[in-house]
Amino acid sequence: METSLPIGEYLIQRLLALGVRHVFGVPGDYVLGFYDQLVHSALNVINTCDEQGAGFAADAYARIQGVGAVCITYCVGGLKVANSTAQAFAERVPVVVISGAPGMKERVKNPLLHHKARDFDSQYKVFEQLTVASTVLHDPETAPLEIDRVLATMLRFQRPVYIEIPRDVVSAPTNTSHVSQQKEDTSNPDTLREVLREAVDMINAAQKPVIIAGVELHRFGLQGALVQLVENTNIPVASTLLSKSVIVERHPCYLGVYEGGMGLEEVREYVESSDCLILLGAFMTDIELGVFTARLEQERSISVTSEKASIRYHNYEEVRLQDFIQGLIDAKITRREPGMIPHPKPPQAFSPVPGEKVTVKRLFQRLNAFLDDDTVVIADPGDALFGGADLFVHGGTEFLSPANYLSMGYAVPASLGVQLANPKLRPLVLVGDGAFQMTGMELSTIARYHLSPIVVVLNNGGYGTERPMLDGPFNDVHPWRYHRVPEVLGAGRGFDIETEEQLDEALRVSRGHTEGFCILDVHLDPHDSSPALQRLTSALKKRVK
Repeated sequence: METSLPIGEYLIQRLLALGVRHVFGVPGDYVLGFYDQLVHSALNVINTCDEQGAGFAADAYARIQGVGAVCITYCVGGLKVANSTAQAFAERVPVVVISGAPGMKERVKNPLLHHKARDFDSQYKVFEQLTVASTVLHDPETAPLEIDRVLATMLRFQRPVYIEIPRDVVSAPTNTSHVSQQKEDTSNPDTLREVLREAVDMINAAQKPVIIAGVELHRFGLQGALVQLVENTNIPVASTLLSKSVIVERHPCYLGVYEGGMGLEEVREYVESSDCLILLGAFMTDIELGVFTARLEQERSISVTSEKASIRYHNYEEVRLQDFIQGLIDAKITRREPGMIPHPKPPQAFSPVPGEKVTVKRLFQRLNAFLDDDTVVIADPGDALFGGADLFVHGGTEFLSPANYLSMGYAVPASLGVQLANPKLRPLVLVGDGAFQMTGMELSTIARYHLSPIVVVLNNGGYGTERPMLDGPFNDVHPWRYHRVPEVLGAGRGFDIETEEQLDEALRVSRGHTEGFCILDVHLDPHDSSPALQRLTSALKKRVK
């Protein structure tokens, strides 16, 4: 029996089937028809102040919930989410980018329509470079097949995809009874058997194996499998900066964050002295390697991601990360006696020193004591991220940051996506003043939807990450009275903070204020920074010269 649905409604059904419940975006005339379908569906439309904010919110939503969606108009909206889509591609985040477009009939004889940049397919060509699959739904007959192809590819690779809907097609009926079932991606059984045999032999022969748990364990929902593997074997595990909180940090086998020379020396020494490094879903970027100060030898490594598998210098094709980890769980790997390993230090009680100015080090000490089981930390690039890497995060997948792509302005709009994805979590947003000036007014959207993040602005007068590398007036930003933003928005609470006592009191009050957002304007010396950032910028400065 034939089943007919408007193309837009079929896409909505597929998003709902993937667990999406919120779509972020800014409307425009080319996408109004689809927006009308959205508001009459089970999906919740979240209008943001700006398209880039919508893209960051959808990215963070996906990191918590599994899949995110952003919907914008043609070119003036679409090209604004190019940056957030590039970040999602670089950091393996499954986001569906949905763009309206001029109707197919409007394109006849190539007229000069508003929002058009060069050619009608210019935006499509941009997103071809930033996504793992893309399509223009110009033919109602093939639209369901195209939607399913693109979404299946997104799930296979955990990367963003692009779907463009011409406005005269969005309500066109399409036959959905002949939609093909996508084949499930599986490992080659012979290759999987061989790679597991070599891996298990190498692990069992090792004296000091270590697991480096990468970001793909977040993306493919393999945190539980990681814990099972660790508890079966007692092999110590470290995260990377991008995968921080992939395992609960109080776990007895957890070492801490491995980040080369930027990280804690005891973690670096333990990992780099291992005779068997088991890298699972880890993409070792320059930042995660401490600007290539890490020393991880290939001849001692087992490395498996969604894209490739290798042991020492042997490469294997058609091996799924999920199947490999399950194979290790099922294998006869020697269980080891837990030895002496470094552990992250639990937070110490914080006692404010009367009249003492807040320093970066003391700020993070106080924040560490503030965290609880229901707090998710969202850190913007800069000292917010590098200082935040040493925080003791209580739960799994409760530390988010664009630690590879490093796009400033992520954290505030990300808190919008996180709290809608999981209302039980309260975001603690760590953001520099420069980054806040980029996207911080998404607090307006946060107020509109009655959300309650606690936003800590590290107010040091500019781009503090860059000052130690090469300073100049280009690193300065205009001073805002961040604590007075609630007066502009008519919502939230603001705190002007100079001393440790003011910081302590502001956090105490913020914890109890759950009716809306709180913003803490923490004044810091422009040349003060965390120890991790000092190590990193020292290495970067050498590269600039």
